[in-house]
Amino acid sequence: MENSAIILENVSFSYDSYSVLTEINFELRLGEKVGLIGPNGAGKTTLLYIIMGFLKPTSGKVFIFGKERKKEKDFLEVRQKLGLLFQDSDSQLFCPTVKEDIAFGPLNLGKDRNEVKEIVKSIAKIFNIEHLLERPVYKLSAGEKKIVALATVFAMNPICYLLDEPSSGLDEEIKEKLTYFLKTHIKTCLIVSHDQTFLKETVEKVYLLKNGQISFYQDF
Repeated sequence: MENSAIILENVSFSYDSYSVLTEINFELRLGEKVGLIGPNGAGKTTLLYIIMGFLKPTSGKVFIFGKERKKEKDFLEVRQKLGLLFQDSDSQLFCPTVKEDIAFGPLNLGKDRNEVKEIVKSIAKIFNIEHLLERPVYKLSAGEKKIVALATVFAMNPICYLLDEPSSGLDEEIKEKLTYFLKTHIKTCLIVSHDQTFLKETVEKVYLLKNGQISFYQDF
C-alpha cells in the first residue's frame, strides 16, 4: 500500500435511490498515468469527488497515500497533495484576476510571496498566458478559463493529478503544450476524458466505467 496513491475498496455510491457506482475496486499507484472513459452519466466525475472527499461513498473504503480517509479532516491533507481539475472551469476560478487565481494555491500551502511570484511566472509561460495575468477572470473566454484552471492546478505541484476533461475547449496549440507537460512533468495522474487520441498520448492504460462497474479497457 505504500506505493499506492489511491485505493478504492468496494466503493458504492447512490444519489437518493439511484445507484451510480457499485462495489468499485480501483488502484492508482505512484508513477502511473491512467485514463478513465465511459458514457455521460456513468459516474466518472462522481468517482473523482469521492477521491477528493467532496462526496461520501454509500459503502466501501477510500485509501489515499496509504491511509483510510473517512472524515472531512482526513481529506484536508489529501486536497493539498491531489490536484483536481473540475470539468466546469467556473468552479475552479474565484479570484478577481488570473494572477491571483494561480497564486492562491501556492500561498495557501505557505509558500512565501517571492516564491509564488516565480511560480506564477513559470506556469504562465508554460501555458502561454502571460498576457492574461492581469485580466479579470469574468472577461475570459471559455477556452481561456480552461487554460487558467489548468494553470491553478499545476501551480500547486501536487503529487497526483485528477483531471476531468482537461483537453476539452482547448485549441490544438494549447492541447499540444498540455500533452507535452503531462508527458515530461507529471508522474502520477488519473485523467477523465472522452478524447481517446489525447489519452493515447498521455496515459499508459485506460479503464472503462460503465453501468456502475469499472474494468480494464482492452481496446486502448
